[in-house]
Amino acid sequence: MKGDMYLAWSKKEDLREKAGSGGALTEILKYLLESKKVDVVVTVKPITLYHGMPAVITEPKDLIDSAGVFYCVSENLPRLVKEYLNGAFDMKMAFVGRSCDIRAVIEIAKRNKINLENIILLGLSCTGTLSPAVAKEMAEKEFGVNPEEVAGHHIDEGKLTLILNDGKEITKDLKELEEKGFGRRDNCRRCEVPIPRMADLAFGRWGGEKKKATFIEVCSERGGEILNSAIQAGYLETEKPTSEEIKERAQKEQSAIELAHYWQERDFGEYKKMNLEERFEYWKSQFNQCIKCCGCRDACPICYCDECVLEPGRGVIKPGAVPPGWTFSIIRAFHVSDSCLNCGQCQEVCPSNIPLSRLIFMVNREIKEVFGYEPGVELEEKPPLARFEEKEKLIEEIELNFSALKG
Repeated sequence: MKGDMYLAWSKKEDLREKAGSGGALTEILKYLLESKKVDVVVTVKPITLYHGMPAVITEPKDLIDSAGVFYCVSENLPRLVKEYLNGAFDMKMAFVGRSCDIRAVIEIAKRNKINLENIILLGLSCTGTLSPAVAKEMAEKEFGVNPEEVAGHHIDEGKLTLILNDGKEITKDLKELEEKGFGRRDNCRRCEVPIPRMADLAFGRWGGEKKKATFIEVCSERGGEILNSAIQAGYLETEKPTSEEIKERAQKEQSAIELAHYWQERDFGEYKKMNLEERFEYWKSQFNQCIKCCGCRDACPICYCDECVLEPGRGVIKPGAVPPGWTFSIIRAFHVSDSCLNCGQCQEVCPSNIPLSRLIFMVNREIKEVFGYEPGVELEEKPPLARFEEKEKLIEEIELNFSALKG
């Protein structure tokens, strides 16, 4: 039943050890493949602790390779489903992802590019990922350890803990690390959705750490049916969490949300202090560094147009011009701002290090204040730019000032 919570474990000791927090997700994936409820599992497979790759798994025996926590991996799984797996229109799929991944799948489904009826969404609780280069430098400079000695990490209540190969744990204040430029990716710091309740099932370690169990929350009726079937088929051992364990999970979630609001206010505050002309000149200077590689467009999971207006020959952007003019970035930002998920893929691939996700997500938060729209949560709710409401006619405080756009 939706809202039910469980602590769960695999019955296999080797899987429990590799998974780190019970191995329940891997067992459910195995159940889904072996029972033929899905044809494929889309997830991440590690190469090293610091690098991973997308994985499309069809054999249950291969699932063990995807078990565990990979805190530097930020693969673009929704784009993979849309572009290379035909949007799951011709296959049954179990999709494993963080909140931004799950929300992207839902948002793409609204554009009829993914068939959500064929996808079981299995969400991973997440407090952010780290860039591999930053993580290695941080391990050396701030924690005083060889990056190859790090086996994993976790973030709890504003603290970042590195777990070493010998089992030793070293903890530092997360905000202090991030003030120095270390810690999580820029977009992850602003994320206020650590638990993906828009999935069918949400998996995490909060509340289950002491028992080395997976904490599972049922988020849909379909999710409840899958979990109950896996339990009845003997894939899992479960018990109900205590009130203290549920409270502990809620406290850690709230702590993560509060830290996200801190970074939103800090990141957006400096721009909001600027007047319109100052803000325009700042972003124009950023966009002038653009080399028109189109990496941001190609990486964005919710860019969905079959023919992009920014392609040469469409009459909008002058072919061959580098930089392409500030309108290139402005048009792209406008097209996705109402549905930005703060996944950070655009900024991750930008060779010019333009803070794209910061701009687009800032606009998205302002859109939310006006329309109350949260992208990637409800499949039936249309994005603001795809609908019109009568109350919009009554908004009087909007002023268009084109004088600042000269030059």
